[in-house]
Amino acid sequence: MNSSQLLIFPALAANSTVGQLSQWISSKEMESFLQSNLGTILACILSFLAAAVSSAGGVGGGSLYVPILSIVAGLSLKTATALSTFMVTGGTLSNVLYTLFLRGGGSGSGQGQGQGQQPLIDYDIAVVSQPCLLLGVSVGVVCNVVFPEWLITALFSLFLAFATFKTYGAGVRRWRAETAELGRIPDAAGAETAAAEEALLGRNVSGGHRCQWVDLAVLVTVWLCFFVMHLFIGGEGAKGVFDIEPCGTVYWLITVAQVPVAVAFTACIGQKRKSQAHGQVISAKRKLDALPAYVFPVAALLTGVMSGLFGIGGGLLLNPVLLQIGVPPTTASATTMFMVLFCASMSMVQFIILGVDGIASAVLYAATCFVASIVGLVGIQGAVRRSGRASLIVFMVAGVLAVSALVIACSGAARVWEEYMSGQYMGFKMPC
Repeated sequence: MNSSQLLIFPALAANSTVGQLSQWISSKEMESFLQSNLGTILACILSFLAAAVSSAGGVGGGSLYVPILSIVAGLSLKTATALSTFMVTGGTLSNVLYTLFLRGGGSGSGQGQGQGQQPLIDYDIAVVSQPCLLLGVSVGVVCNVVFPEWLITALFSLFLAFATFKTYGAGVRRWRAETAELGRIPDAAGAETAAAEEALLGRNVSGGHRCQWVDLAVLVTVWLCFFVMHLFIGGEGAKGVFDIEPCGTVYWLITVAQVPVAVAFTACIGQKRKSQAHGQVISAKRKLDALPAYVFPVAALLTGVMSGLFGIGGGLLLNPVLLQIGVPPTTASATTMFMVLFCASMSMVQFIILGVDGIASAVLYAATCFVASIVGLVGIQGAVRRSGRASLIVFMVAGVLAVSALVIACSGAARVWEEYMSGQYMGFKMPC
């Protein structure tokens, strides 16, 4: 066999493969495949875009995932809600990993010092706020059962509209401040901006790694305590693993026990932070000296209540709240994603243990959001670095809020109209 023959056989094989592929593409099997999976493919594309935008703004994206899965993919609202927890977990996980290991964005890590535009997780805010955030979610879930659909939709639409207006206003103010800052003499402005950003972000070089691991251990402990209680009583419309009677005595004892657990954790953490403040000011206090210590726990509690009441992740609500308190955009974005990871992963693990339909689809959507989250984060950080404007993150948050308000108002109005036309009871209900 000569060399020309050796070249001919691979060419013939390639032509044969291409021919078979083209025949399959034009066949009825391909048409059937596309028809049966077109919704899933389109949902993955839209989820990718939603995850990229949400990650850039520092929100979980659950308010966008649920409509995509229910309307585009054709899933039931219950299944869509369950799968959205996988998607939020995947997106926030990649965001947090990227922030911690690739960008060196952990508070006090000692990495990336002097780069004010890097995202920065504030562990002080996360540790102080997380117990009340989880408690608020539990309270909000009970309120979600009691309140009628029309009231929840109206309250949520009004809140998102108000949050969009306030966040956009904060972005405009920051944009103007950045414009004035960029208009100064480059050398003096650069040094002053770096110093101000360093103080504002509250970086702490000494003992950073030790504090991070201690804070992570505290957060995991809080997560495990609330997770065990949720396993007993169930949640998200599912029964607990120990088959406790819903709304029975044991059920309510465990539910109410979340209050002293959250208060105890918050008090202990606050006291620990106060004792450490001797000779060293914690990062939250370096940002906002005028704020009392209870501001972040109270804000987290209210955010958690709204999150549970409206049936979405806390990122869409927590990020605007932190921005209004005065936390810098990069810190608010990174810290919010870090805290949402704990909330979303709790629901996700619970769904896995209790059994949820469509695990394969959930993994597919979660992987899509995992990749998209990194793409969105890299994109927004590159834009901030090139422009020197962290206000871009604030405008991204305002955009996600506006889209979420429109989507949720329309979908909620459709559900309320369906209830009204079907003659369903539309008043307040008992929690059990």
